Amino acid sequence: MARVFITGSTDGLGLASARTLVGAGHDVLLHARSKERAASLAQLAPQAAGIVIGDLSSAAQTRDLAGQVNDHGRMDAVIHNAGVYVSPTRVGTPEGHSLTLAVNVLAPYVLTALIERPGRLVYISSGMHLGANGNLGDIDWTGRRWSASAAYSESKLCVSALSASVARHWPAVLSNSVDPGWVPTRMGGPGAPGDLALGQDTQSWLAVSNDPGALVSGKYWHHRRQRTAAPEVTDPGFQDRLTDRLAELTGVTLF
Repeated sequence: MARVFITGSTDGLGLASARTLVGAGHDVLLHARSKERAASLAQLAPQAAGIVIGDLSSAAQTRDLAGQVNDHGRMDAVIHNAGVYVSPTRVGTPEGHSLTLAVNVLAPYVLTALIERPGRLVYISSGMHLGANGNLGDIDWTGRRWSASAAYSESKLCVSALSASVARHWPAVLSNSVDPGWVPTRMGGPGAPGDLALGQDTQSWLAVSNDPGALVSGKYWHHRRQRTAAPEVTDPGFQDRLTDRLAELTGVTLF
């Protein structure tokens, strides 16, 4: 039995992974953005290790969330699942960051730094990262004209590079990123062609499996197959520039 924390586990892929892992006998710590959202977990909560609450768009709540997780003891794995996609305009967080950057990149970065180091880390990325701009100069979209799809793609490039950077710096930790495909979730929309069960399978497998294929690090995955990520993802120079920039934006040093 593994102890697994999953961000964004009130619906979609996060909830699907939570149900899969709980059903397999693992000890799963759930996460909700608010107490109101946590109420949707009423059926699953009695079988879980608990529920922690925090809005990942808020730096203060993200830091507090890390403390809540640590109060439950060391996790064997953390699945950084929570994410946001399209907004017609640049939405600012309490700290003034782009909501897309804050939830998709800054939050997993801060949680990685502040949660007691697990044995495995899984970051949910997207195939859209392959079309992203690797220029980190305006990572927070303060100078460019807003593009929701470009901001999302860039955020997923960053989170895949973060995963690979963690694998490089922490060789004792298995760190991987996953493209779950376009699946019918609240974020993906009801018309998405992918399969939700298949979409959650790889991250759940990487989090707990002792299959030799799952015991690797620094890889980018889709449906249990290793894929070729964008060149920036595996570029140590890009990784270092990224983590330096994230440290500046959050005030938290990871390495």
